[in-house]
Amino acid sequence: MGGLLEQRYRVDSVLARGGMSTVYRGRDTRLDRDVAVKVMDPHLTADPAFVARFEREARAAAQLHHPAVVSVHDQGVDGDQVYLVMELIDGGNLRDLLNQRGKLPPAVALSVLGPVLSALGAAHRAGLVHRDVKPENVLIGPGGQVKVADFGLARAIAENGVTSDSEILGTVAYLSPEQVETGAADARSDVYAAGIVLYEMLAGQAPYRGETPISVAYQHVNNDVPSVPDIPLALDTLVRKATRRDPSLRPVNADAFLAELERVGSELGLTPQPVPVPGSAPENDKTMVMRPVPVSVGATPPSIAEATRPVQPVQSAMTTINTGPPTPPPGISGTRAMPRPEQPRRRPPQKRKPKVDPIEEERKRRKRLFIIWGSVVAVLALIVGLFSWYLGAGRWTAVPAVVGQSEVNASQLLRVAELTGLVEKVPSNDVPNGQVISTDPAAGVELRKNQTVKVTVSRGKPVVPFVNAGVDVETATKDIEAAGLKTAKDPTKDAFHDTVPIGKVVALDPRPGTALTINSPVTLVLSKGPAPRRPVPNVQGKSKDEAFAELQRAGLEPVEATGQDAANGDDARVVRTDPPAGTVLEGNANKRVTVFFQDNSEIEVPDVTRQKVRDAKKELEERGFKVKVEFNRSNNATVVNQNPQPGTKVKRGTEITIVGL
Repeated sequence: MGGLLEQRYRVDSVLARGGMSTVYRGRDTRLDRDVAVKVMDPHLTADPAFVARFEREARAAAQLHHPAVVSVHDQGVDGDQVYLVMELIDGGNLRDLLNQRGKLPPAVALSVLGPVLSALGAAHRAGLVHRDVKPENVLIGPGGQVKVADFGLARAIAENGVTSDSEILGTVAYLSPEQVETGAADARSDVYAAGIVLYEMLAGQAPYRGETPISVAYQHVNNDVPSVPDIPLALDTLVRKATRRDPSLRPVNADAFLAELERVGSELGLTPQPVPVPGSAPENDKTMVMRPVPVSVGATPPSIAEATRPVQPVQSAMTTINTGPPTPPPGISGTRAMPRPEQPRRRPPQKRKPKVDPIEEERKRRKRLFIIWGSVVAVLALIVGLFSWYLGAGRWTAVPAVVGQSEVNASQLLRVAELTGLVEKVPSNDVPNGQVISTDPAAGVELRKNQTVKVTVSRGKPVVPFVNAGVDVETATKDIEAAGLKTAKDPTKDAFHDTVPIGKVVALDPRPGTALTINSPVTLVLSKGPAPRRPVPNVQGKSKDEAFAELQRAGLEPVEATGQDAANGDDARVVRTDPPAGTVLEGNANKRVTVFFQDNSEIEVPDVTRQKVRDAKKELEERGFKVKVEFNRSNNATVVNQNPQPGTKVKRGTEITIVGL
């Protein structure tokens, strides 16, 4: 396996490699969980100013908590390695999905963009701008869960002034005109990039392409984004509105864009669809996959020569010395050697001892004993003092007061106190998002150093989670309850759906991303199966936009008639449809309805006197007038007068009063 960053994060295989960084699969050995580790390129980390900006942006991104945002767990510097620890998403990204499938159906594209805009909306409300919204930063995890990554890193890299050509070319396709011209970015810049991503999902390719980044950037500044072929007009209009060159003409932020996206989806009858998860490489391509060799991060690997050098045995340089009795000469047995006779010893002359005063001798003896016992007592006192310090201040520390602090500040205070914080995030109606609610043990409690303190952090009011269309009621209920909310059912809100089976979840009410109080109800909108019939609604006398919207809500595909029957101006009104109003269309086929228009300029009032009231009303209404009957309202009565008079020119829709007798 790979090495450790700051003796905590194990770095394993490569997940993705880019011009500015490399993302590894990793393991948090302290909390025992899988993580993703983004290690920045050394040519960036050599600049201390970049490291400071990187840490500042990472701290800001870590404060952003949302179901559709990739969580930032930690950031740090280990030697020359600057890294970011994030939530691990097993799956792929939107780029992988587009490479596999080309363009996406409108309903699937809206299901992908909805969580993206909800995540961006949370960032915009917190004062953050992503600056680099693109398919590579839209991750798709198991079950089609959509999440947005890399908040704030684009700013840290851009301010460093060093960017690779591949990174520029991959990002410039989604840059807003104001970012190209001045480098400035706000919430509307993210809206522009999200609009380009929606265009690419619907069209299968980005609107602008070129061989150099500057050629692509030139098109963003000087051209309007073209229409997307073969999609409903309302959806194409929304794409072009989000990608206007003038920022003031776009939705003001991601929340406004999401509201319009949901409105258009509702008008077109586009219900949420399951998001496909990008597939793995085919079997026959596995031989082309590069398998990285784990390398210890921050350490120099041994050379091949050093790794393969044989180990030489160690020989002792010591010589054995025989300390036994000497060996007897050859031919003489060591046991039969005759001993030499001893010579008489001469006693050396004895010196006479001087006389010693017994009192002085006793005084010296007592002095020696005092010094010896004093030294022993001093050593014992030192040992006892050191042992007491070890049992007291050396091993124990107090839990700091972190309630009301931010999560980052609380973690720093715990590290200073040599304690380990274990963060648990819970919803709260009162405590702001990211603020510490409580600790266990409480502040002031004495603990051994390096023990764990449970830190309960608020994640703010519960947010309605995203659920995929077609999931079971049990699965949606678990996700909703995990967010701190409760589920409810309302049969009146259940809806027909062409693909989601009966009884499965189609949508949630309120919509995903809405902040509620704890235990607020979230209604599960269940599928009633495909709609059995599609009656054509009566849109006579309505404008083009009104008629098309009503037909699309009915699940039909309105088509404008050609020639003289086309809508030639804003005053044009519908005169009839083909099939006519009230016609029932069975199943999923024959959804197309042709709409015929007539100019709404001033027209002449026909003469309906002497006609039956029934016939007069029919003629006037077919010409686009409103009719009011006075005196005798019977259908068989005869019209004796009308107002305005015959031959008068009035606008279509004017009320004509007829008098029956």
